[in-house]
Amino acid sequence: MKKFAGIVWWASVAAIVSPLGCSRDDAPEPVITPAVVEVPNKAATKPKGETSESHETTALPVKSATGYGDVTGQFVLAGDVPTPELIVAQGDPTAKDSAVCAARAIHSEKLVVDADTKGIRHIFVYLRKALEIHPNLASSDQAIVVFDQKSCRFEPHTLLVRTDQSVVIKSGDPINHNTHTNPVLGQSANYLMKPNDREGVELANLRAESRPFKVNCDVHPWMTAWWLVLDHPYAAITDEQGRFSINKLPAGEHEFRVWHEGRYIDRKFMITVKADQTTALDPIELPLVLLRP
Repeated sequence: MKKFAGIVWWASVAAIVSPLGCSRDDAPEPVITPAVVEVPNKAATKPKGETSESHETTALPVKSATGYGDVTGQFVLAGDVPTPELIVAQGDPTAKDSAVCAARAIHSEKLVVDADTKGIRHIFVYLRKALEIHPNLASSDQAIVVFDQKSCRFEPHTLLVRTDQSVVIKSGDPINHNTHTNPVLGQSANYLMKPNDREGVELANLRAESRPFKVNCDVHPWMTAWWLVLDHPYAAITDEQGRFSINKLPAGEHEFRVWHEGRYIDRKFMITVKADQTTALDPIELPLVLLRP
């Protein structure tokens, strides 16, 4: 099991034997390089569209690669699993809209760790840019992704969106909410969500971003989520066991970014992909200090 030892570190991630027959000795060893400081590009914003009819899609650079492969991995916590932070206690009469928001306890989603596997949820793993796209991934299978509000929580807490998709924002709560996006490059949006709005509001023409951005409810300040908007398909969010999978990557060396709840873990996470093989990374162990925003 590999470990990240500090804010800036050197480590290596070994490729595991592919189910298609690549031996460990033959597989090149990707290297995790030290993090570096980057200043976000404050480029001019572009007005968003309001409906799918006005939605402009981004042309993707589809090329003929020498082959394609997959990458799988897992991020786990080093040390003891922390107790989830309580945000709203069940039955708390002082909570905003307590009849709904305090109907059950609400815990922070800033750090979600599986007690059995120590897998870390909600980590983004993604290519900053993609120079080649598998032809089957040139456009998204679904034109719409849904972002909901239930029991005074955003669902999902982390969301991947491509620039050829729209986000439909809904609410399943019998109270008012608002959804306030805070992109770095794109134009921010702030929608008042009526009670039990199952039709929703469509947010289109999202601009590709260099990192995830925060989404919040100003009415209920504990309600936060993170969106990552990209113009390509090569990204994943770790699941309940901290696992991720990115498929149909062009063969060769790729520089990924690893990001969790308001901070980079690694901006240059190097992985070598072999054609027609799955590069299975050893579990990557992260200390708690790297996960605190």
